[in-house]
Amino acid sequence: MGKIIEKITSVHNQKIKNIVKLQKASERKMQNIFFVEGLKEIEKALLFGNTVVSTFFCSNIISLIEIENHFSKLLSTEIFEITQEVFNKISYRENSGGIIVLFEYKKKTLDDLKLKENPLIIVLDSVEKPGNIGAILRTADAAGIDAVLITGFQTDLYNPNVIRASLGCVFSVPIAESTVDEAIYFLQRNYISIYCTYLEASKVYSEIDFKKSSAIVMGTEATGISVNWLKNSNSNIIIPMRGIADSMNVSTSTAVVVYEACRQRNFK
Repeated sequence: MGKIIEKITSVHNQKIKNIVKLQKASERKMQNIFFVEGLKEIEKALLFGNTVVSTFFCSNIISLIEIENHFSKLLSTEIFEITQEVFNKISYRENSGGIIVLFEYKKKTLDDLKLKENPLIIVLDSVEKPGNIGAILRTADAAGIDAVLITGFQTDLYNPNVIRASLGCVFSVPIAESTVDEAIYFLQRNYISIYCTYLEASKVYSEIDFKKSSAIVMGTEATGISVNWLKNSNSNIIIPMRGIADSMNVSTSTAVVVYEACRQRNFK
């Protein structure tokens, strides 16, 4: 069984103060740490090799024996028992299972990607709403997408809402962050066709041949896609709209186009 280093009873404890600070993106980057709560999310973070810094658990909600049974990898790390009051102070969400794990913050780059032959890629250009990012990552995981590229630096992948909305798929999907120009060069160097969803496009998404190496570029509903993406696109595509709305939520649009690509690739 794991060894409890310390029982923390005060919300003024410095370790607790530091965890509260981690709710801000700037602090996560400065401390080089992010936190995960939620049993499923913690399980995925461990499964996909993220490095644990320390564990905090509330014995009123979850016992050390339960942690040992479900998360044996945590037993070799620093473990702190905290009171209900302290847990309520550091918990970002409700019903998170009584355990919070701190992990090392690691920036995801294009150099880290190992693409398979004939890849299918999603590009998110300046998409910043955590709920949308999380939903797209769940789609990417479900569809077996080879990579998700994040451009524009509006995104914080370790935002607690991204982790929660993705149900931990932020850890299972290969992701890289870069500038627009770096991503374009990466795709062109690897002979991957670029298809930008664009409201003024004339080609319907289902007319595109996604069976070859393809990158589907999605932008924000407010500002769309960067000009450089449009200039370097092999084809700009559109999802036909029959109602009064001229667009759908970006996560919904992504799912529509991605699953058409999967259909063409005989996804089963």
